[in-house]
Amino acid sequence: MEDRLLKKLVDDELQYQPSVDAADIGVRVENGIVHLDGNVSTFAQKAAVENAVKRVRGVRGYVEDLVVRPHGDTYSDDAIAARVANLLEWDVTLPRDVIKVQVEGGTVTLSGEVPWAYQRTSAETGVRRLAGVRALINLITIKPRVEAVDIKRRIEEALERQAEVESDRITVTVDGGKVRLDGKVRAWFERDIIERAAWSAAGVLAVDDRVTVSL
Repeated sequence: MEDRLLKKLVDDELQYQPSVDAADIGVRVENGIVHLDGNVSTFAQKAAVENAVKRVRGVRGYVEDLVVRPHGDTYSDDAIAARVANLLEWDVTLPRDVIKVQVEGGTVTLSGEVPWAYQRTSAETGVRRLAGVRALINLITIKPRVEAVDIKRRIEEALERQAEVESDRITVTVDGGKVRLDGKVRAWFERDIIERAAWSAAGVLAVDDRVTVSL
């Protein structure tokens, strides 16, 4: 796909999304790689922009240089930390009193240890939506609970259940709790599906996603 056409598709997708204000977002495309720069008002909107770009067919990768510049009310680090702590306490999917929160200059750092990868993701997803958050560093680690052979089997079975993914084009390698994914997909959103499937397996500590987009 020509870069000019891909840029139009990305611009159209950003304009189409109600959760995105594309007025201050610049889009540039070089060899299928999308470069984003400009300003967004919330960290959640920044994530929404990234997700919108990855849904566009033909995107081989993206580079994001968006800056969060909140409109209206501003929040102190203490206020943000209190809101994050309350959010984590109210989330019934998370174990209590294991995730620590630090906030500096609007940047939230999460640390601690949880038994499941989805809990690490749940904590991050919730924090992304909070007003005042400018950036997020997720240092939460995961306890290994199962053998590598079980991790590999569960991931491969999960990929076979995905209608959007040709699982026979994906190779899964597991060393301890570390998973490596190799292969090719037709669109970036398929790559995300595969990576989420890998993270959803119990005992996964890290995912090295080397799946490429091949049109």
